[in-house]
Amino acid sequence: MKILTFVGKTPSDALKKAKMSPNYSQMLHIDTKEIQKKSLGRDALYEIIMGIEDEPEQTYQKNSSTIKDGRPLTQKSADVLYDISYAAKQISKIAEVKDPLYAYQEQNTQSVLEPKELKEIKSEIAKLGDKVKIIQNMFWEEKSPDLDSHIPSEFAEIYRLASQSGMNKEHLDSIMRMTLEHMPFKMRENSSTIKRYFQTILRKMVPVRIEALPSIGNKKVIMLVGPTGVGKTTSVAKLAARYSFLTQKKYKVGLIVLDTYRIGAVEQLMQYARMMKLAIETVVDPSDFASALDSLKYCDYILIDTMGSSPYDRNKIEKIYECLDGNDTKYNIEVVLVMPSSIKYEDLKATYENFSSLNIDTLMFTKLDETKGFGNIFSLAYETKKPISYFSVGQEVPEDLVCATSDFLVECLLNGFNRSKA
Repeated sequence: MKILTFVGKTPSDALKKAKMSPNYSQMLHIDTKEIQKKSLGRDALYEIIMGIEDEPEQTYQKNSSTIKDGRPLTQKSADVLYDISYAAKQISKIAEVKDPLYAYQEQNTQSVLEPKELKEIKSEIAKLGDKVKIIQNMFWEEKSPDLDSHIPSEFAEIYRLASQSGMNKEHLDSIMRMTLEHMPFKMRENSSTIKRYFQTILRKMVPVRIEALPSIGNKKVIMLVGPTGVGKTTSVAKLAARYSFLTQKKYKVGLIVLDTYRIGAVEQLMQYARMMKLAIETVVDPSDFASALDSLKYCDYILIDTMGSSPYDRNKIEKIYECLDGNDTKYNIEVVLVMPSSIKYEDLKATYENFSSLNIDTLMFTKLDETKGFGNIFSLAYETKKPISYFSVGQEVPEDLVCATSDFLVECLLNGFNRSKA
């Protein structure tokens, strides 16, 4: 199959270019993806991937080919060999061995189609692959968790993945009990089915806050709080750029800086404000906070960067509380607790508890590109019932900020972080 690509500023633009090709009627649509995100001074780019089938004789000569020992390989035989070798590859991956038969077939039968009559054979071989996984966990009985209900060995892999992700053990055991209680027995025959069912349960347990844009006549005031070094200032800049340039409507955004303890943080945010042509106010004393809000009353969004502090530094947290407490009821301030995803669950929980006096509304997690475990994020959201609003997945402004979804978090938890899915 020949692969052709067409690029445009929108998916429809790329599709128009594809339609201009004389071979468009023979093309098969394979994928549409965004290859360049929209940013300051740069348009988004989308790519459509199309395929054109090669002529049958290009794949097979007279409907046959030859294997290494010189014997003829018919179309049907090649199909059978491909199907068996594909399953052998899956089993070899599990057992961490390589099969030379598959190495040959991977080069010579890539475009062979799977006939319907071999589905049952493939299903049986897939079950054999599951049995290999069970053999890998042959000592599961000795190391399985001490629960009221027995956990079957076919659940060993999913339990191991969730446990290694940093999820709190009590939460994991509770979810496993729920899975065993509600999952139909017929679905337990296949490890991939077990994993999908487990993912579905996890997604329903992750509270997220859907991004709500300001209504006419109202403004949104968002204050970011959290420990030192978690990326609050960079996150404020990402949000400012998002609301100013990346949403369907270009909103007026104003910034307030409470972080006068770190001169570098003030200068950094002022530099961002100059680049994006945004108004910015600095507050030294809590009594000046209300007047700073009033000076930005023409803005649709007011974003507030606060001083970073240790979760155990009561004095700095109290300063932030004084600003909130001194605000009259004219402005409803949404307090977002920003935390790094790279610390263990116990530290996340301690941070949340010490900042909880500020009446936290939502959670934001940063540095997702710097960790391999995401169960700690799940456990904190599950324990506190506080919704997650955003994920920061890198240092780029504004590209590396994504609206939180339960699908994205659960995918990271079980399969690892993938920037292309952010």
